[in-house]
Amino acid sequence: MARLIALQMTSSPNVNDNLDFVEQQLKQLQVIESTLVVLPECFACFGGGDKTVLQIAEKRDEGPVQQRLSALAKTYNIWLAAGSFPLLCSPEPRGHEDGQENKYTASCLLFDDQGILQAEYQKIHLFDVQVADNTGSYLESRSTQAGNKLVVIDSPFGKLGLAICYDIRFAGLFQAMSQLAQLDVLVLPAAFTQLTGSAHWQALLTARAIENQCYLVAANQTGVHANNRQTYGHSCIISPWGETLAELPTETGIIAATIDFNALSNIRTNMPVAQHNKFRSYLV
Repeated sequence: MARLIALQMTSSPNVNDNLDFVEQQLKQLQVIESTLVVLPECFACFGGGDKTVLQIAEKRDEGPVQQRLSALAKTYNIWLAAGSFPLLCSPEPRGHEDGQENKYTASCLLFDDQGILQAEYQKIHLFDVQVADNTGSYLESRSTQAGNKLVVIDSPFGKLGLAICYDIRFAGLFQAMSQLAQLDVLVLPAAFTQLTGSAHWQALLTARAIENQCYLVAANQTGVHANNRQTYGHSCIISPWGETLAELPTETGIIAATIDFNALSNIRTNMPVAQHNKFRSYLV
């Protein structure tokens, strides 16, 4: 047996407050089986602007936030997919008069139940769009370096794939992941806006779960943040058949569902879309 959990948050710019909230939620868990907990995008710091995020950015395998995440995973005996967290890149020109500044990656860090970092996924698709909300213009690439590698690993939850937020709109990403291995569970930390979330969140998540015949765990931010940005919430866990197994509308907290490996196998046996896919040879 294996359990999937999504933690919905209204993160602030205060890192310690956000991590304390995560721990408060983990304390409520009764872990009696393999458990995967997914945190939202920007779980550690949200609403403080690019400079604030850069100040808390760490080198991989170094720094107090990664140390605490590792300790939380080990203490509570869970696998922890830590949403997106900024990891420092090499300096590069930014076009400012003061010379060079570091960019960071939006990295999803996956720790096992011993607190060991098992995988890092760097967000590939950056949110550079216009949205008719309080923020209006989003330019994630201004401070974030896009990743270029797919991540699918073996885990107690089967083949586990990592993606982040805006990635969900690009079906080809997940088809390419399936070339590495047929996904059993897809992890999606997110900070979907209220406007785009109300229009497309559920449809996109359900489509990706159905297309890839996998469980999907989507942990979203919710509510109004310090920068007046409003996020959609509605964290959910979706089955390989497209059923919503658990959903949390707008409040903060935890939702959970259990992986049914027999049902997963039956769905793929009865409708073997991976074998029927005529475009597999064209995928990178």
